Amino acid sequence: MAGSPNHAGVSRRRFMQRSGQMAGSAALLSVVPGNVFAADDPTIRLALIGCGGRGTGAVRDALSVPYRGPVKLWAAADLHSEPIRERLTALKQSFGKDIDVPIERQFQGFDAYRQAIDTLRPGDIAMCTTRAYIRPLHVEYAVSRGINVFMEKPFASDPAGLHRLLKTAEVADKKGVKIAAGLQCRHSPARQALIDRIRDGALGEIQLIRANRLGSAGWLNPQGEKAFDFASQLNFGRIHLFWVGSGHMVDNLIHQIDECCWIKDAWPVSCVAMGGRDAKSTDCGQNLATYSMEYTFADGTKALCGFRRQHNARTEFATFIHGTQRAAQFSGQTHRATVHEFKDQRIGRDHISWTPTADEHSPWQYEWNHFIEAIRKDLPYNEARRAVYSDLTSLMGRAATHTGAEVTWEDMMQSRFQFCRPLETLDFQSQVPVKPDEEGRFPVPSPGHWEEV
Repeated sequence: MAGSPNHAGVSRRRFMQRSGQMAGSAALLSVVPGNVFAADDPTIRLALIGCGGRGTGAVRDALSVPYRGPVKLWAAADLHSEPIRERLTALKQSFGKDIDVPIERQFQGFDAYRQAIDTLRPGDIAMCTTRAYIRPLHVEYAVSRGINVFMEKPFASDPAGLHRLLKTAEVADKKGVKIAAGLQCRHSPARQALIDRIRDGALGEIQLIRANRLGSAGWLNPQGEKAFDFASQLNFGRIHLFWVGSGHMVDNLIHQIDECCWIKDAWPVSCVAMGGRDAKSTDCGQNLATYSMEYTFADGTKALCGFRRQHNARTEFATFIHGTQRAAQFSGQTHRATVHEFKDQRIGRDHISWTPTADEHSPWQYEWNHFIEAIRKDLPYNEARRAVYSDLTSLMGRAATHTGAEVTWEDMMQSRFQFCRPLETLDFQSQVPVKPDEEGRFPVPSPGHWEEV
């Protein structure tokens, strides 16, 4: 049932259909369904919406797909012209004629996404890689035009945005529009090999999952007058203001929270959490320095997810699984497919009992290999619903930490809380959704005085 905390995974058969070798030959993979592309032009055109690092990284992966057939970057959109020029120059050095974005297909401003998407045809791809607050609007428009979508994570800043995306996912299914979501670790064959072993009982019953991303600090300084300018908040607030991009925990830990749900093939029914700031913190942003979340699944299994940005502290970037028979590692540093099964509950090289065949590509490359293949072969492909549920799970953890209360899956499914509205009318003159105090500090979550569900 839609919205229920289960069925998080993809069947093994479906995964293997998507993630198998790229089907033998360039000729086979470049077969183009007649109802997708014009017979005289099988090119997949890309429109990059949001010319930041993640967006241009996605372009590089899209243009590096083996046996991809003709693919071109066709249009680019951003709030400002400078990022467009800078990114196009760098991309053209690497991909030459595959970067085909003349000045007339370079669009600036809050309505630029529409102009870029309107240059595309069914079968092309809108790459929605801006700040998370506006993602639902961009994806919704692309799907309404019958255009395939790649959407970067996070997928929205608040529950209202995510529920809007759920409706768009339904429209995409009806139209046959394909949506890829930037939770790339789901495309790792090595991880899938361990998932298969888990489903076959190799670890016994899963009792505990541990997922941590612990790193050094990066705080926001006072922004002066820029703090009261809408476009400036979009620039400096990507990970520092919740309304812009969900905050640094969700922006980073969503991948490993998604891994926990994949491992369990379920969504958690509830979450309790705690967090805090350094005693001497001078951070002017809204984030807490530490997030410690305990998710509970329907069968009682726990997933402990930790996030920390703090100097002079232990670092860790990994996901571990503990079953009744033995433990396993599911991922490692910077989403590397560090996958091992251990002899018992001890984690370490000396205790490894099984390791899968190493991945040949990065998870980002596999992600695009599978997406382009689905478009070329006209295979069903819509990751939006699963991606939204993973993001709702992440926002459940954020809310439990910020409010100090238990937050349930039902709470997330019913919530329509929104930080910034209405999205359709935003422009450079819009009022900022959140303001700092006289010292330049933005509001920080405090239990009993905070709402986000």
